Amino acid sequence: MKITDAKVIVCSPGRNFVTLKIFTDSGIYGLGDATLNGMEKAVAVYLENYCIPALIGRDPRNTEDIWHYFYRGVYWKRGSVSMTAISAIDMALWDIKAKTLNTPLYNLLGGRSRDRILVYCHANGKDVEETIEKVGSKIEKGFRAVRVQSGIPGIQHTYGVTLDNKPYEPATRGLAHEEYWDTSKYLNFLPSLFGKVREVFGDDIHLLHDVHHRCTPVEAARLAKEIEPFHLFWLEDPVTGELQEGLRLIRKHSTTPIAIGEVFNSVYDYTTLITEQLIDYIRMPLVHGGGITHLLKVAAMASVYHINTGFHGATDLSPVNLASALHFNTAINNFGIQEYMPHQEIVHDVFKINYSFNDGYLSIDDSPGIGVDIDEKKALKFPYEKASLPVNRKTDGTMFYW
Repeated sequence: MKITDAKVIVCSPGRNFVTLKIFTDSGIYGLGDATLNGMEKAVAVYLENYCIPALIGRDPRNTEDIWHYFYRGVYWKRGSVSMTAISAIDMALWDIKAKTLNTPLYNLLGGRSRDRILVYCHANGKDVEETIEKVGSKIEKGFRAVRVQSGIPGIQHTYGVTLDNKPYEPATRGLAHEEYWDTSKYLNFLPSLFGKVREVFGDDIHLLHDVHHRCTPVEAARLAKEIEPFHLFWLEDPVTGELQEGLRLIRKHSTTPIAIGEVFNSVYDYTTLITEQLIDYIRMPLVHGGGITHLLKVAAMASVYHINTGFHGATDLSPVNLASALHFNTAINNFGIQEYMPHQEIVHDVFKINYSFNDGYLSIDDSPGIGVDIDEKKALKFPYEKASLPVNRKTDGTMFYW
């Protein structure tokens, strides 16, 4: 079997997606997600100009060798653009491999370790009262784990919270808009929010929260310690992840579980965090973390240190990635939880999906390969529209982490 061609499909059914489609001389093709929010065209150009020409003529079943060709064979290794491209290639090759064997992808990754995948949703409100209402509505829909984000008094824009009643989508058309942030207001507010949520809903529901990189290590340690009584499932990205040693301070002061890494793209972003057991969940998604070949190794390394997975799963990743993650989560032993933000219905005009939600869990069917397909004709109806994530400043104007 040989790769004969590949194409990049960029479309925008509600938001931008980049999909890689690899063709073989057997008539079997595979799909990979190559979406990088705000940098979609950069990945598309890298794939089209540099990667696809080097794929032609290769045996798609040689996933390990091809992965290292595009990682080790490129002097300028790592980085979000190149690793997203590698991820898309790897995902599509595993799709081909499983389709060739007429079996669902999870059977190539170890078979079933579980029958269904625990997921968490998002409950975002402009204030405490609306947030409580949103948490209640998610529980009524069957979710057993809820990420809670609330507007903060004195801060106009808060990550995860929309100013209207539309689903939260941080990327806006055109250039990035600026938001402003005050960490002290946030730290003073958050414990009372979770105290109220626990008071209303009790201890059985899993609660999560995303700090979105906005604390220093000592601030994050304070926050993790103060919310300990509310037993969060995890505190996500309490500090920016570049300085791995920063997590040591949090560990010294709190037993609140920590999840980190949705912006990571290599095992080398995790080595200190894993070997020193400074975190509890890895967040790096298949689409940005080198695909299935690489994440199998990261997850295996993490499992030795009692660390579970909790992959990023926002709507800026396509159904191809979500289905791939569900196969992966089905197979590995140290699965923890999967983020789940349902796509807009318009997305399903373009992508045929093979998974469903019920009573707090996602299940995937036994379609060969990944099981998701794309309708190229319908994709043409939704051309790319430039969109950018916000940038953030402190209230005095200093550039800060968004």
